[in-house]
Amino acid sequence: MRLPKTVRYSEEQRRLIEYLRAGALKGKTYYKSKHIASEIGMTPRSVGSNILYLAKTCKELVIQRWSYSNSTTWKVTLPDAA
Repeated sequence: MRLPKTVRYSEEQRRLIEYLRAGALKGKTYYKSKHIASEIGMTPRSVGSNILYLAKTCKELVIQRWSYSNSTTWKVTLPDAA
C-alpha cells in the first residue's frame, strides 16, 4: 500500500493558501494576482508562480487561471463548491 505523498509548502505558499481559503469561505471567487500581492506582501510574479504550483498540488482549494487583463485573474473555490 502506498502512502500519500506529503506536500510541503513554503511560507509564501502557506500565506497564499490561508488568504485564498479565507476569501473562499466568505464567498469571494475571483482574485487578481496584483491585488493578492499587495494584500499579503508578495510580488505579482511571486503570486503567479506560487499559485500555479498550488493549483497542481493543493487539495484544499480548486484554483483555475481564469483570464488575463492587466493582471492574471484566478478563480478559486473550495473543493465541494466546484
